[in-house]
Amino acid sequence: MSYSLKNLNHNVITDFYGQIQVKIVKYLEQRIIYAPSLIRIFGGRELSNKLNVAIIGTGSHARGHIQMTKNSPDMYLMAICDINKERVEKAKSEYNIDKAFTDYKEMIDKCDLDVIYVVTQPEYTTDISIYCLGKGLHTSVEKPPGLTSNDTRRILEAEKKSGKKAIVSLNRRYIPEVLAVRKMIIDRGGAIHCAATYNKPVTIMSSDWGKSLLVCDAIHHVDLLRWFAGDVVSVYSETYVGNIKDNQRHNAVIRFANGCRGIMMSHFGVGFRIQRAEVHAENFSAYLDLTGAPKCELYENGKPYEKSLDIDSVGGKNFNETVHFIDCIKNNKTPWSNLEDVIKTMELCEAILGK
Repeated sequence: MSYSLKNLNHNVITDFYGQIQVKIVKYLEQRIIYAPSLIRIFGGRELSNKLNVAIIGTGSHARGHIQMTKNSPDMYLMAICDINKERVEKAKSEYNIDKAFTDYKEMIDKCDLDVIYVVTQPEYTTDISIYCLGKGLHTSVEKPPGLTSNDTRRILEAEKKSGKKAIVSLNRRYIPEVLAVRKMIIDRGGAIHCAATYNKPVTIMSSDWGKSLLVCDAIHHVDLLRWFAGDVVSVYSETYVGNIKDNQRHNAVIRFANGCRGIMMSHFGVGFRIQRAEVHAENFSAYLDLTGAPKCELYENGKPYEKSLDIDSVGGKNFNETVHFIDCIKNNKTPWSNLEDVIKTMELCEAILGK
């Protein structure tokens, strides 16, 4: 059985909408080329204002993006891709996703997408992101956006040519507690000192892959310092490797354009995973523990700060990078972690590494 869409009379659709919509939707879903734009017209009213999304990758980071997109009332996650067929089929079933692919180019060709998430290993991120932008898709790029700042520049050039938006998944910027602390610092005249610690006992990454663990992992807290204090003027650093080749250690003192000084410490091959940060304004201090669920200690004028963090003023407890990206796409805004800005974070990583 087949339907010819051009022969469907509008009045018939209107009069018998409840009877025929299910058949049309099922038919369209079974076609070789998945066409959600048609499904929205002929049976998916609830999807009419949603952004159609696909995700490349099914690892732990990708699953975080799956959850955020599935929880969003403004997104419809229609497809997922991974080169591992067993893993992608498992994710498809687990999260009730319509389509699964092992070739991202095939997925893009066969799905009517608005947004794509590139959540792959860093050595693949650059070329895949450039391809997605070239296909006219708003693109979320997993950190780091390439292995070098030049990789990031290549993605930026693709974004400029595409006319679409790209965001880098430096998600510490979007934690509500971080945003509320940052607002308090700005309201008090800006940061005068900040520090970040990013330690892990082990890592699945290997230096044999040509990866810096500062760039590929601890970049989160390198970027957090920039998020608190702004542009960098100079860096003094010492980096070294422990007794095991992948136990990379980094220590840096950073001077920012606003006069703030910062300290970055990252050590792999230590006793426990610890992710902490602190930032100070005149007569004000905030200490953040981001190891698990965010915790915050605040002090002002030598005493504990008595009020709670004003999370509502920065988007509420459910604010995240996906919420922000949707707002940027729908209202033509520039993402906070845009490629042009994140180039500066990549350059700071390279300065710490002495490159």
